Amino acid sequence: MTDTRQFCGHPRDAALSVLARARPDRAAALAESVLDALGEVEVIFSRSGLVMVPMRDTVQGTDFHLGEVLVAEAQIRAAGCLGYGMVAGRDLTRAMSMAVIDAAGQAGIALPAITDFLSAEAAHQQAQDTKRLRDIAATRVDLETL
Repeated sequence: MTDTRQFCGHPRDAALSVLARARPDRAAALAESVLDALGEVEVIFSRSGLVMVPMRDTVQGTDFHLGEVLVAEAQIRAAGCLGYGMVAGRDLTRAMSMAVIDAAGQAGIALPAITDFLSAEAAHQQAQDTKRLRDIAATRVDLETL
């Protein structure tokens, strides 16, 4: 299910995807900078665990589970909003940073800083993805069949 709500001028699901891949030190610094403005923060959960990775067989059009991935997950309540974070791995600090930024964005706190952060991280991630695809393409071998 796609989250169609807006978050700092972006669809919330797209913003959360950027936050999940954000550079940890930058995300932690932004989360720290908005904490005071959030006021009291209630941690609903902060945990790690396994989640199933769904895939779709494009030939038969059926869904299946590829396997499991370890994730860190956090949810908080602050400024009347629920903030959520989930990242691959077991870094609970990254998940909590993501949840704090999510709550702040939903509460309208530090919107220019969060919007700038999302734009910068999305551009960085796009550049990294482009480089990775270029590196992969460089290893491709075309074989002729006789």
